[in-house]
Amino acid sequence: MDLKDLEVFCEVARRSGFAAASLEIGTTPAHISKRIAILESQLGVRLFHRTTRRVVITEDGERAYQWAQRILNDADAMSEAFSSAKKEPSGQLRIATSQRLGREHVAPILSLLGRRHPRLEVWLELLDRRVDLITENFDLDIRVGDPTQPHLIAQRMVESRRILCASPEYLAQRGHPRSVAELAEHECLLYRERDQPFGIWRLIGPKGIESVKVTSRFSSNHSDVVKGWSLDGKGICLLSVWDVAQPLLDGRAVRVLPSHHESADIWAMTSTRSAGSAKVRVCVEFLKEQLVSGPHALNTAAAG
Repeated sequence: MDLKDLEVFCEVARRSGFAAASLEIGTTPAHISKRIAILESQLGVRLFHRTTRRVVITEDGERAYQWAQRILNDADAMSEAFSSAKKEPSGQLRIATSQRLGREHVAPILSLLGRRHPRLEVWLELLDRRVDLITENFDLDIRVGDPTQPHLIAQRMVESRRILCASPEYLAQRGHPRSVAELAEHECLLYRERDQPFGIWRLIGPKGIESVKVTSRFSSNHSDVVKGWSLDGKGICLLSVWDVAQPLLDGRAVRVLPSHHESADIWAMTSTRSAGSAKVRVCVEFLKEQLVSGPHALNTAAAG
């Protein structure tokens, strides 16, 4: 039985289609169909029900999928064990992170990592949602905010926080809020960062944690959009300090309620299977080092 066929089978099962799996693997639907047919012949079972629009995994296919994942994981572990012994990480790294963090920081750092370790292959996916590391076959998820999945291994990369700020023009017109409760009377630009609660701000201050329900005519799932609206005088934003560091330095933005913030550390999340991998370990260590002090580091100094 060919391990490549098992990889093809798992990809079809995850994507529920030959066409989607072929795009991910980089081949044709006809080739995918042929490899699945060969695997079905070897196992003597039907793995998928085929329709004109999609394929649906059968009960035998579900059982085969569990076996295939275990076999592929064991093969990866064997490869990693010998790779570690040679002290040169190799193979593909599948990494997920959010849009802004990935584009401005993680991607260029991974470019440096690839230069240092030429046998590594990198697949980086920028997503505004939490990924399922095991089901979606990711090695690593770089996320902002406290980790909440106990079955995953979390490593803090950077200590950071979200802060409130607005343009001088907005504050001159509407005034500075004097308490967390007064934020409800202001235009508060809403940004949902992956799995963060939407419309509820929970801020840490001298009185502990205070919550406020905020509203606005403007909301987005992209921090650049929210930051742009805030600099344009549309309202108060709550963004990671490294996201608004430059506007604060050049005076285009001003801190609001500077004694309050929201925790927003950067975490590297891995599954138990991936945690012992040489390539994952090297990647996490390099990302942590570079996010703190490299040329693409996060600027957290404005947090105060």
